[in-house]
Amino acid sequence: MGKNVVITGASSGIGAALAKAFAQKGYNLGLAARRLDKLEDLARQLEEQYSIQVAVTELDVQDDSQVAPALSHLAQQLGQLDIVIANAGITGARRSGNGNLNIDKAIFQTNLIGAIATLDAATKIFLAQGHGQLVGISSFSAFSPLPTSAAYSASKAALTNYMNAMRLELLSKNIQVTVIHPGFIKTDIAPNMDKYPFVIEADAAALQMLAAIEEQKANVIIPALPWKIAKGILQLLPDHLTAKMFGKMMKG
Repeated sequence: MGKNVVITGASSGIGAALAKAFAQKGYNLGLAARRLDKLEDLARQLEEQYSIQVAVTELDVQDDSQVAPALSHLAQQLGQLDIVIANAGITGARRSGNGNLNIDKAIFQTNLIGAIATLDAATKIFLAQGHGQLVGISSFSAFSPLPTSAAYSASKAALTNYMNAMRLELLSKNIQVTVIHPGFIKTDIAPNMDKYPFVIEADAAALQMLAAIEEQKANVIIPALPWKIAKGILQLLPDHLTAKMFGKMMKG
C-alpha cells in the first residue's frame, strides 16, 4: 500500500510543487487550499499522470476552526496519514510605525496559528494510529529576519521553535518532526523574486524538500548551499551592515 501525504496551501507555489514531487514517487495525496477549483484541476492532472489517489478539500487555515475537520475528511478519504505538511502561508510587508497591524495579524494567524492548528490536528491522528511525520515549511528568515517583513520573519521563527519543541515532546511516540527553511524560492506568493540572490525554482526546491522529508531530517535549509554558509556569515555581521545589505537588495 502506498504512503499518504497531506499538503496544505497546495493550489500553487511550493505546495503544488511538493504535490507533483510526491506524486512522481507514487504517494497518494490529500490536498487542501482556499482555491478548490485549482486543487481539483491539479488533482485530475496528477491522478491521470501518475495513477495515484488524490483527495482534495477547501481550507483557509486563517480560520483555524476549519483545520481539524479538513484533515479528518482527508484521512477518511485516504485511510491512514503518513505525512502532513503545514505549508500554507502568506507574506506581507509593513514598515514599523505605520500603525497598520492588520497585516501583521493576518500573517501570524496564517503562518503560525494556522500551521499550529494543522500540526495539532495531525498529531492527534498520528497518536491514534501510532505513527506519522509532521513537516512544517518555515523560512530562512527564521534565522535572519528581513526588514519591512518583521511579522513574516517572526512568524517563521516562532514556527521553527514550536516544532522543535514538539519534536522533544513526541520522541517516544513514533512521530517524526521535520522543519524546512527555504531560502528564496520563485513562487507566486512572493513576486519579483528574480531580484534576490540565489533564487531557485519551486520544482527544484520541492525535490530537495522531498529528499529531506524521506530522510526524516530534523531541521534543513533548502537549498543547503549557499544558505548554510550565509547563515553563519549573517550572524557575524554588525547590524548596520546587515541593514545596508538588505536595503540594497530590496531596492534592486
